[in-house]
Parts: sequence; C-alpha cells; structure tokens
Amino acid sequence: MKTTNITVMIALSLSAAACGTRSNTGVESVHQPVVSRADYVLDVAIDGNSGLSAVDRERLSGWFESLQLRYGDHVAVEMPGNFGDGAARASVAALAGQYGLLLDETAPLTTGEVQSGSVRVVVSRMKATVPGCPDWASAPLYDFHAKTGKNFGCAVNSNLAAMVANPTDLISGQASNGASNTGTAGKAIKTLRDAAPTGAGGLKSAKGGE
Repeated sequence: MKTTNITVMIALSLSAAACGTRSNTGVESVHQPVVSRADYVLDVAIDGNSGLSAVDRERLSGWFESLQLRYGDHVAVEMPGNFGDGAARASVAALAGQYGLLLDETAPLTTGEVQSGSVRVVVSRMKATVPGCPDWASAPLYDFHAKTGKNFGCAVNSNLAAMVANPTDLISGQASNGASNTGTAGKAIKTLRDAAPTGAGGLKSAKGGE
C-alpha cells in the first residue's frame, strides 16, 4: 500500500490580512480552513473473467475496513494502459457499495505503473485543518483601531474543520436540486436518538421512550 499526500486548495480564501500582516482590520479571521487530500493505493490481481481473485477480494475488503471507509471518501479503479476489466471494476464497486460509496469515473494520478493482470484501487480522502491555530502571538489587549486579534475565529474555524462530514464542501459546497427529502433531513436526528442512552436525561426518555 502506498500513500500520497497532496494539498489541493484553501477552502476559504482570505484577503490581504492573511498575507503576513500582523493586524487584521476586518472581521474575517486570519486563520482559515485548509483542505488537503491523501491518496491511498492498493494493487490487486485480476482472476480471469470473474473479477478479483477470492484472496484479493478478501484483501481489499480488509483494506477498506482498516481505512474505515466513510462518507466523503472517493474510490476509483485504475487499469493498466488502455486495458479495461468490467468484472474487476464491478467487484471493487460491490465492496465500496457496502460503505454507501460509488466509484469515481476516473482515478487520480499515482506513482508507478499498474502491472499487467492487476488493477489499482485508489481511495482519496479529504481532510480540513486550520494551520496556526490557536495563535496567541499577539496579546488580546484593548485595541483602539478596531482590529481583531490573530486568534480571532480560531475556535469557530477549527470546530468547523473538525465537524464537516465532507471537507470538499468547504471548497465548492453542494448544489441543491430544489427537492426536499425529509428522510435525509431526519437521518441525523434518528442516528443521534438511536445512539443516545435511555433513562434520565437521555434523548429517548425525553420522547417517552421513542
């Protein structure tokens, strides 16, 4: 397994306040979330027309489990040269589907060539962080020039970066199709209620044991 770390872009752009100046005359925080991408790579063998061999299918399944594959991850299959193997791709898609993920149409560039008789499975994971936070380089004293401190916004932005389910949303967000799906809207609430302990103070008891 090989891992490649690639910083893709800054999710929220900043004005001149973030370009090395020590004072911020606006209300935009100096430290902003940065989104980076890590590519995890595993080559697996093709077993004739049946897709992946039983051993490599089990190996790939264990690899997905060790990565704790989750929402926001991207899974792609890279074929050697122009060779295409629909059965192998279908095998990978079936395993990724167990985690609620679909295969990407194209795989990101990786180092090294895929050997004949194998396919390369690439898992791309995005991560959001706020470099430089907390920042107490300047004391939070009274300022008579309406300037915010360098640590201003660190807590909010760090919490946002830690809580966002899909860090890619910090870059471009998701377009709405105009439809309202009550099932999707209530899924998070149901998950929270199912995980909450019963008894005094629990969310289930608050609803009469629902």
